[in-house]
Formats: sequence, C-alpha cells, structure tokens
Amino acid sequence: MAERFRGFLPVIVDVETGGFDAERDALLEIAAVAVGMDAQGFVHPLPTVQAHVHPFPGANLDPRALEITGIDPGNPLRGALDEQLALEHIFKAVRVAVRDNGCQRAILVGHNAAFDLGFVNAAVRRTGNKRNPFHPFSCFDTATLGGLAYGQTVLGKAVQASGRNFDTREAHSAIYDAEITAMLFCDIVNRWRQLETLERNRVDLDAG
Repeated sequence: MAERFRGFLPVIVDVETGGFDAERDALLEIAAVAVGMDAQGFVHPLPTVQAHVHPFPGANLDPRALEITGIDPGNPLRGALDEQLALEHIFKAVRVAVRDNGCQRAILVGHNAAFDLGFVNAAVRRTGNKRNPFHPFSCFDTATLGGLAYGQTVLGKAVQASGRNFDTREAHSAIYDAEITAMLFCDIVNRWRQLETLERNRVDLDAG
C-alpha cells in the first residue's frame, strides 16, 4: 500500500453538514473508510468509523440542508459528540490504519472531495486539533475518477455504471455515502490494476 500511493493511505470521508460554508455551517456527521490491499495488489474497504456531531457554538443550520439530509440536530437519540471528541474518534482510527498499512499519512478520498476536506480542515482549526492524519490540501476525487473510468461524475450514476446498485433512500447519510464511495474508489483502482496485469501479460507473451 505504501508503494502504491507514495506513502499515503487513501481514506474515504463523507460529511453531512448544515450548509455549504465550512467556516460558518455546522458539521453534523462524519464517516471514514480506510482502504486495505491484498497480496495481489487489489484494494478493498476496511470497516467504517463514524460519528454524529453537535453543531459548534454559533454554527449556522440551513433548513434546506437539513431537509436534504433528514438530520434533526437536536434529537438526543443521535448520540452526537462535540466536534473535538468526534474528530479524535475518527482521527484515532485513521492513524491506526495508516500505521497498520505502513504509510506515513492519510489522503482524503471523497466525491467532490474539496467539500469534505474543507469541512474537516475547518473543524480542525476550530478545535485546535494537532494530530490530523490527513494531508491538508491533497485529495482524490471520485467525481473526477468516475468521469475518467465510467463517463459519469454524479455519485449515483457512477456507482451504477460500475455495476453496483445505488440506493437513493440511503443517500445523504455519511455512513452510506462513505461506504458506497469507498466501493467506487476501489472498483476504479482495481480496474486499473487489472489493465496493468493484462498489459504486463501481453508484453511477456510478445517477448516470449
């Protein structure tokens, strides 16, 4: 894994929020799925870690965003954590995955990844977290990769083009979106791995 991505461990992240402004709008849910690799070089999603998050003091909550996600920030059954504890919970699991895969740092993978990375970085600044395992600006974007591999940049359409089902009823849940995005990312990386193997075999046959 460390050789495949230049020392970075891909970790798929999805956030659900109270709007589009990472500085002003609340972070409400976060889920992360690290990627593992088998002996043949094919990648697969590892178990998901997630947290529901209390809006930070003074956070904006756009009713239109809440309508899309279906999140009720005041529902006590959410089991929400303060931002600092939520980040520590996610980051600890990511750091363990980074170490176990022999990597130096995590790199965020997301669908329109700048959005998710922006909210993670804003929460890091607000909480003063000093142990952020993610690269601060580099990321992998499955919208771009989906366009390359399948000609589709919308998450649901890219997933369907890959041969998987996409459940619109589960969309806009951080867990579901992170896990389905992780499957899409792994499918694309593994598709490239298969092409590399086929090309290597062809070269070997030609040389023989």
